[in-house]
Amino acid sequence: MEKKRNIFRYGFFGWENFKWFVKEIVKLYSSKPSYFSKKRFESSIAFIIGEFGMLLYLYKNYSILPMTDFLLWAGVQFVIAGYYVAQTEKTKRMKIEKEKEETDTEI
Repeated sequence: MEKKRNIFRYGFFGWENFKWFVKEIVKLYSSKPSYFSKKRFESSIAFIIGEFGMLLYLYKNYSILPMTDFLLWAGVQFVIAGYYVAQTEKTKRMKIEKEKEETDTEI
């Protein structure tokens, strides 16, 4: 019979994963290589803070917000999300092109 693993220790939000995440964040700001990209991590934090601010504003003012302002708010949300996705894809494309150039020069 297989022994069950403790979900609080090894689950998605378990202690082991939390320790790993904290170690990777510490590595992010040291000279050691990290699983995460510092640029993406910082832009993700900025995006989350911006989203929180926009949602808080919407929550506080939804009763007095005219439809045009709400549509502007929704448009800004889509622009921010599109920009974030485009920047992520741009970085991926640049990395793939760089790797391709390196393999072409080796041949």
